[in-house]
Amino acid sequence: MKPFLLLATRAEDVPADEEYQLFLKYSGLTEDQLVRVRLESGPMPDVDLDDLSGIFVGGGPFNASDPPQKKSPVQHRVEGEFRALLDQVVARDFPFLGACYGVGTLGVHQGAVIDDTHREPISVIEVTRTEAGRADPLLAEMPDTFAAFVGHKEAVSRLPESATLLASGAACPVQMFRVGRNVYATQFHPELDVDGITTRIHAYADHGYFASHELELTLEAVRRLHVAHTGRILRAFATRYAR
Repeated sequence: MKPFLLLATRAEDVPADEEYQLFLKYSGLTEDQLVRVRLESGPMPDVDLDDLSGIFVGGGPFNASDPPQKKSPVQHRVEGEFRALLDQVVARDFPFLGACYGVGTLGVHQGAVIDDTHREPISVIEVTRTEAGRADPLLAEMPDTFAAFVGHKEAVSRLPESATLLASGAACPVQMFRVGRNVYATQFHPELDVDGITTRIHAYADHGYFASHELELTLEAVRRLHVAHTGRILRAFATRYAR
């Protein structure tokens, strides 16, 4: 089997390593089958799509809608690398699933409007499949409404015509979309469980997702609903596209 590639951007080792383990757990892939590249630590290597089964993108600290002058040199580099990669991915309709930061990368590439209109605090929300989502193979085994972990400072406020909306939420209407037949992005985190998001809450306590006095409230918020189904999306992607 050709491996999948996980492109990651987290600089903190503990949440970065846990993210990789969660992708392995819920995709059902082994470390030989899911190769991780941490883009925050160095340039993206040459990616030959013919050598891969598909690409995952994890979440991260970068916001596509930040003014250019506020972006670090690393963020500018990573954004340029994603633009070049997505030129190939979209042209070939190559299997791609971006979780959270995937919305920023794929959304910008396709001309979506991304801003802070629909930002969401770290929490658990209810996500609902659209009619197109009910027909999509990645969501086929999902209930019409399911719980998912979120936490983001920006989101899509307008999808381009090239995108198909697959799932929506009350506060953030664009929770999952598809370009072509095989290129996906989710605003929620399909890879997370309650332990994983607890790690991130502590790791990013001073990153502006919540005020310092809201730590315990945030930890309580992610336990408001039981998240039981989102990992199926990763397994469905890995099963569908392994080759």
